[in-house]
Amino acid sequence: MNDTNEPPSFPPTPGSPEPTPPSDFRPEVAEPPVERPSVWQQIRNEVTRVFIGQDAVIDQVLAALIAGGHILLEGKPGLGKTHLVLALSRTFGGNFQRIQFTPDLMPSDVTGHSLFDMSTQQFRLRKGPVFTNLLLADEINRAPAKTQAALLEVMQEAQVTIDGESMALEPPFMTFATQNPIEQEGTYPLPEAQLDRFLLKILIDYPSSTDEATIVKLAAGGAGGRGLDPNAISPICQPKDVIAGQQAAAKVQAVDDVINYAVSLIRATRQSDAITLGAGTRGAISLIRMAKAFAVLGGRQFITPADVKRGALPVLRHRVALAPEIAISGQQIDDVLTNVINTVESPR
Repeated sequence: MNDTNEPPSFPPTPGSPEPTPPSDFRPEVAEPPVERPSVWQQIRNEVTRVFIGQDAVIDQVLAALIAGGHILLEGKPGLGKTHLVLALSRTFGGNFQRIQFTPDLMPSDVTGHSLFDMSTQQFRLRKGPVFTNLLLADEINRAPAKTQAALLEVMQEAQVTIDGESMALEPPFMTFATQNPIEQEGTYPLPEAQLDRFLLKILIDYPSSTDEATIVKLAAGGAGGRGLDPNAISPICQPKDVIAGQQAAAKVQAVDDVINYAVSLIRATRQSDAITLGAGTRGAISLIRMAKAFAVLGGRQFITPADVKRGALPVLRHRVALAPEIAISGQQIDDVLTNVINTVESPR
C-alpha cells in the first residue's frame, strides 16, 4: 500500500515506449578526481610558510633529503637558515639538534662521551647532539680541524664510536652545516677531502625586495617578532615515510646515456684550464642521486638529462678549485662551472 500522495509506479508494458524523463532532468556526471599533492609537495608547501622567497633552495634541500645526503649551506647571517632546518624537521616529526661551532669546541661535544656516575659507581654514556634526525652544525668553519673531522666522520659512517663502542644513528640522519664566507676572519676552511662528503653546497642569497617586505610584515606581525614561527608547521608524515621515499628514489631508473652524461660533466671539470682540481667519481654518483631525487619530486620513475643538469652547480661547486689566475681575476666558481657544463652535449 502506498502511504504517500505520489501515484504508484508499475513496470513498463513490453513493447510500450520508454518513459520520457522530466524536462528538468540532469544526468549525474562524475566529478573528475582531485589529485592530492604528493607528500613532498605538501612538505614544500609547509616549509614555504616560514621560509619565503627561496624556491630553488627549498627544492634542493628536499632533493637532498630524498637522496639521503648532507648539505653545506653558505650565506650571511640572518637569512633564515635555522628557520629552514627547523621547519623541515617539523614536517615529518623528526628530532632537531643544533651545535654552535666555536674555536674551543671539542670532538666529544659533538659525538658525546662517557661519564663516571658516583652514585652507581659505573660509567654512563652521554650521547652528543649528533644523535638526531636533522642536525644544524652552525658555522662549522669556526671550529678547528679535529672537531670538524669528528662530525664529518659521523656523516660518512652514520654511526658514532665512543670508548670503543659503535652506535648507529637512527635514520633518517641529515646534517646541515652552515658556513660563513671564507674571507671573514676567524674561520677554518674545510679541506677538499672533507668538503666532498657533502652532497650539495647551497648558496643562500638575500631575498628580493618584494619577498623581503613580506618577511618583515609576517615576522613583525607576531609577538616578539616571531610571526614566522617554525613551530606552527603542521606535520605531514613520519620519519619512516622519509625512509620509504629514500628507498623509492634509489629505484628510479637511470639509463646508460644519462649516466654517461653525468660522467662527462665530471670529466669536463678535470679538463678545464680554469680549474686546477676537478671533481672525483663521488661527484658523478652525487649527480645521479640528485637527478633521481628531482625525478621523485616531479612524480617520475626515470631521470632525464635536465635532472642531471639541474643539480650540477650545487653538486660541483664545492668539489672543484679554480686556477689561481682565474680566482685573482674575480671570476666566480659558478660562472666557470656554467661554462664547463655548457660545453658538454646533452643526450637527446
